[in-house]
Amino acid sequence: MLRMLEAQAPAKQTATDTINTLSGRLNNANLLEDRRAAILGLRSFAKEYPASVASGALRGLISSLTKDGEDVDTTKVILETLLMLFSPNERSPEASDDIALWLADEFTQRQDNITMLLDLLETPDFYSRLYSLQLITAICSARPDRTQECILSAPLGTTRLVALLDDPRDAVRNAGLLLCTDLTQSSTELQKLVAFENAFDRVFRLIEAEGSLLHGGIIVQDCLSLLANLIRGNTSNQSLFRESGCVKRVLEVLPGGSRDGTLRDGDGEDNDFENPQKGKNIWGLLAIIRMFFIQGSVSSRPNSETFQKHGFLQRALDLAFSSRWEGPIRAEALHTCADMIRGNTKLQEGFAQLQVNPFTQPTAPENGRPQTNGISKVYVIDALLDLTLRPSAPELYSSRFAACECLKAYSHGHGPIRLHFLHRAIDGHTSGEDETANVLTTLIHGPPGSWSSNPYGSWFAAVLVLHLIFDDPEAKKLLINVTEGDAENGEEVVTCIQAITGNLIDCLQREQDQRISIGYLMLLCCWLFDSDEAVNDFLGEGSSLQILVQVASNTSDDEYTILRGLSAALLGIIYEFSTKDSPISRRTLHPILTSRLGRELYIDVLKQLRRHPLIRDFEISQQGTSSLAAHGSLPSVYFDPTFIDFLKDNFSRLIRAVDRDPGIEILPSSSSTSGINRDALDDLRAELSTRLSALQKAESDILSLESALNQAHAEHKRAQETSAAEVARIKNINDALHKGHDTEVQKIHQGHRASTEYLQDQHARELEALQSRLQRAESRVQDVEQEVQDQRDRAKADSERWRAAFSDAQVERDDAREELATARREIQGVLAERDRARGEAEEARKAGGEQARQLGRMTELEQERQRIAGELADAKLRIEELMTVAQEQEVGRGEVERRVEKGRQRVEELEAQLAERDRALTKANQKVREVDEEVGEREEARKAVQGELDEMLMVMTDLEEKRAKDKVCFLFRTLMTQWLKVDPETIKSAR
Repeated sequence: MLRMLEAQAPAKQTATDTINTLSGRLNNANLLEDRRAAILGLRSFAKEYPASVASGALRGLISSLTKDGEDVDTTKVILETLLMLFSPNERSPEASDDIALWLADEFTQRQDNITMLLDLLETPDFYSRLYSLQLITAICSARPDRTQECILSAPLGTTRLVALLDDPRDAVRNAGLLLCTDLTQSSTELQKLVAFENAFDRVFRLIEAEGSLLHGGIIVQDCLSLLANLIRGNTSNQSLFRESGCVKRVLEVLPGGSRDGTLRDGDGEDNDFENPQKGKNIWGLLAIIRMFFIQGSVSSRPNSETFQKHGFLQRALDLAFSSRWEGPIRAEALHTCADMIRGNTKLQEGFAQLQVNPFTQPTAPENGRPQTNGISKVYVIDALLDLTLRPSAPELYSSRFAACECLKAYSHGHGPIRLHFLHRAIDGHTSGEDETANVLTTLIHGPPGSWSSNPYGSWFAAVLVLHLIFDDPEAKKLLINVTEGDAENGEEVVTCIQAITGNLIDCLQREQDQRISIGYLMLLCCWLFDSDEAVNDFLGEGSSLQILVQVASNTSDDEYTILRGLSAALLGIIYEFSTKDSPISRRTLHPILTSRLGRELYIDVLKQLRRHPLIRDFEISQQGTSSLAAHGSLPSVYFDPTFIDFLKDNFSRLIRAVDRDPGIEILPSSSSTSGINRDALDDLRAELSTRLSALQKAESDILSLESALNQAHAEHKRAQETSAAEVARIKNINDALHKGHDTEVQKIHQGHRASTEYLQDQHARELEALQSRLQRAESRVQDVEQEVQDQRDRAKADSERWRAAFSDAQVERDDAREELATARREIQGVLAERDRARGEAEEARKAGGEQARQLGRMTELEQERQRIAGELADAKLRIEELMTVAQEQEVGRGEVERRVEKGRQRVEELEAQLAERDRALTKANQKVREVDEEVGEREEARKAVQGELDEMLMVMTDLEEKRAKDKVCFLFRTLMTQWLKVDPETIKSAR
């Protein structure tokens, strides 16, 4: 029995069939309730069957959202369904990332879809706003570029989105904040539009409402993300931020500001509680501030000066040297200071005058407040040196690195500051009375503590000195003169370079931390490069070369690839800039490179160094922010960016150094010659000494010749006296000749003056004659102008008259068109009535009887035809008269003639139509004769219907006489009268 019932039961419906049924119901339903019920059914399948629902009902859902947008309940269900399609169940068999792309394409391919979602943001309903924002966010995640274009094209698109930041409902406001953040990540245009919608002020108000940086949560972090998108690389928004007073708002929300979110009691002490998010918030705001100081940006300098006007440097330094904050916040504050002063001369010079609290290790707070020790403030440079060079825990490396960057920025591109810094370091090291950490003391004597406990102390000191002397010959020379040791006490006196080299050799032999050796090698490479004086100082201790060769040739351990490469690079620099007069000459150094080390090994070691990941991938590594290992090991930071650029720029030169002839010396970079041959220079020097002896012999010959020259001078003097007497005599003769010449010149001048006066009189008379002729010509020109003006006036009057006539003609033409249309309609009515009458007459003839009346009707038609022919002849005469009048009155006679010709053609066409009607009348007469033959047979039938036919014929006769005589004749009379004013197209349409 059960089996029979099961067999009779209907087939079980699948989910796909149900979805298809609901989709069809949604697309075809006319009532709102039916569509809503279909959408509710689809929503239940959207999570598990997103592909099926999207393929069958997506366009229906969008269409229903457009039609039923005013219904809040339906809108909510539609938006929920669409959101489920974007985030289906991960365990669903139809779940795929392609569904989101497909859905986003469907929305973004039509601008109206995005505009519809933006329109929903203006509705007061909570769910309509929230779900619309979430849906736009999902579309933007799948197709960010297309979504940004649609938002830009939508009317008031950005205005609506930014306005949501003021929504009192937290969920809507937060969703709007996330959407603005997503949209502004890559679109510069959207960044500008959002910023100009007063977004900066709205974001700061939101940060303050959420408890500022100290008490704010994830919402504050989202606000900072939006600020970062608007500021990053956008100089226009940075200018707007700067000019709208937002810099002051930034300092107010930073710790210590008036709106930092700290609650203060009557004693002015902080009552804030620990917030795990505040560190991220402060770090994020400092990172945003760094975006204003990008090196090379045109807006970096005005941004720096604006921030400094509000005292940002001091605030950031207080933040960096406060024990209240963690290491990342301190490091970011120092990095921000470094970016702010780098390359800004004014800020660099004022930076050293700032004072801060000395750096202390973070301590546990007592009763919720950090402990204070009451230590007096120190100058910021001393505090930065102590932080950089003093030993500290590995977790404070980021702060030490940032302090080093701050010191490098302090002297960056400022020669006087670099020399002043170097002088202070030299004086402090020489006197030994420097209370703060000293870079030279750290380099020469080692860092405070031990190398193993503080390897970065020596590394930071080497990097700082490298930046002080890099590409600065004066600084290099100043540091070369520094010595170590007291000769009076029997100590060995060594130079600074030799002391640093000794420390390097000691570290290499004891296998100390590689960072220490790398720091020394970086400094020596940059110091010795392009400085033969520094190379000679290094070669004064020749035993160091042997250790460098051993390290460079040790290929047994791959761990020391960097040390091998740097040692080889230093050997190449020493050989490249050594001279014949060096303590170890070039000819002695060359075999060390080519034989003991080997040319192939030298080149291979340098190439291995260049391919090492720490150098090859240096630009993409995280310097200063690398994470520490779980057991507290040191970060993997080995090189300074300046040295990396130096090595890459001169790598090919170091490769070629081993092949350079030892007889060729490299001149300093300031020389225009690349090198000099010392053998040729020695030959030139010998030749110079020979020529100097020849020059001395020539000088003795010159003395003997000078005595002979004196005698010649005496004889010359006597000859001059004789010549002077002769010149006096000739002068007297010349004076007499000048007197006669002056008399003749006066006579010539008088004759010239008389002729000039005569010519001037003659010119004046001719000028008067020309002026009189000119006056006559001017009067004649005035007469001609008056005549031309009169002609223009007459032409203008004629033009006005013809324009008026043309206007009258246009009015008549319009009246004629109206009459023509009326006549056409009446003709059509007459023709219809005529056809109807003919049909009735035909039926009457078939019934037997109206030949007599038809004969009478034919006679009347013949008379009417003759009368129309007469009127047609009258119309022709009227046309000829109008042609005559038009020829006399119109200037454009050619146009009138063409219209007359068209009128004649129309008359000919009417004559042809009249002939056609004559032929039709003839056929009708023939038909009448045929009917006469049947009269006798149907005479009796005619008598039976004679009364009825008489009444019908009387009606027809009255209609034909009235319309044929009045309307048809009036039509042709009007046509003949107005044809001259009707264009060809009107005639065709009438026809």
